[in-house]
Amino acid sequence: MKRLIAALLLLALMLGCVPALAADPKPIDKLDFDSLPPVVEGQHHYLLLCVDQWSKKPNNLGNTDGIVLVTLDTQARRIMLTSLIRDALVERPDGVIGRVNYIAKNYGPEALCRVLSEHFGVRIEKYILFNFSQIQEIINYLGGVDITVNSDEIAYLKRYAIPRNSTTPQLYRPGTYHFTGHSAVIYMRIRKAGGGGDFMRTQRVRNVLSTLADACREISYEDARKLVDEVLEQSTLTNMSLNDMLAAMDQAFSLRGCTMEELRLPPTGSYHGITYAGMAVQEIDWPACRKALSDYLQNSFLVLSDEEEDIDDFSFFD
Repeated sequence: MKRLIAALLLLALMLGCVPALAADPKPIDKLDFDSLPPVVEGQHHYLLLCVDQWSKKPNNLGNTDGIVLVTLDTQARRIMLTSLIRDALVERPDGVIGRVNYIAKNYGPEALCRVLSEHFGVRIEKYILFNFSQIQEIINYLGGVDITVNSDEIAYLKRYAIPRNSTTPQLYRPGTYHFTGHSAVIYMRIRKAGGGGDFMRTQRVRNVLSTLADACREISYEDARKLVDEVLEQSTLTNMSLNDMLAAMDQAFSLRGCTMEELRLPPTGSYHGITYAGMAVQEIDWPACRKALSDYLQNSFLVLSDEEEDIDDFSFFD
């Protein structure tokens, strides 16, 4: 009997060490879409999405693992990138809580725009959705991109066995290399190298986008117009017309000399990792995110590096 009791106690202790499924996550504080304020004068928001697919399947989308809001502010003369981690919990259109990267797949990109608007507190209506191959081709069209990599990232890329000629020079030691589109996409997908998980993945995406923007500073208007055609050619889905794209091009062209600013959502201290429905996810303090985004869009000039942040700070949920 004593052995049985001891065994049961040991089993209870072992089970106690296993993270419990969060069958009932914290309620999500979102806003009503119809009550959102109008977009700040001069600001234009465009949602860039990338699905976890190499082929074009507009009727069978993969998970939206790349979510970046591009904001062009022609009045304050600012270009801003805001990225969101893929495993953030949001309230779905059906009222159930789920991961944000499943929304476009199950409800469509327009629904994702609305969901993000309600959680961000900013009206987002225009989007462009790509797959990996299309991002690869756009980067190749621009002549590739220079990326600075560390030893952990190099080890990952070598394990992934990217083509030997996909970087110049061939990867050897930490430093800056010229990446082709394919190798750049693999770099942006890195999650399990050097710590940081999805937070560092979003940083790598912003690294590539900001570097490409820097490379376009001297672009001519004619070449910018050709780039619009290439982007439309390489997109899987978008609700932007040609006139919408040309308007965005004019806005970006007028701001091409501006330094690109970056923000990652959620900010430090406003998220908490849990296990929900058998998945690792992040519960988010959405009011804190909305304040951070509002301050960023209207007041601050911020270049945020996730390498400099304490990504284990969960103080909001302590």
